[in-house]
Amino acid sequence: MNPLIPLLTLLLLPISAIGLLLYTDAGIEPALFYATVKTFVVLFILAGGLCYGASRLAERA
Repeated sequence: MNPLIPLLTLLLLPISAIGLLLYTDAGIEPALFYATVKTFVVLFILAGGLCYGASRLAERA
C-alpha cells in the first residue's frame, strides 16, 4: 500500500472539518468556499504527480 494514503487521510480530516465550518458559516461567501476547494484539489493533483514522479525516479536508481 502507498504510504501516502494514511497521511492523506490524516490531512483530509481537519481540512474537511474546516471546510464544513466555512460552508455552514453565514458570513463566508460561497465563492470563497468553492475557491478553497478548487485550490486544494489542484494542489492535491500536483502533489500526487510529484510523488508519482519521485517514486518512478527512485525505482530507476
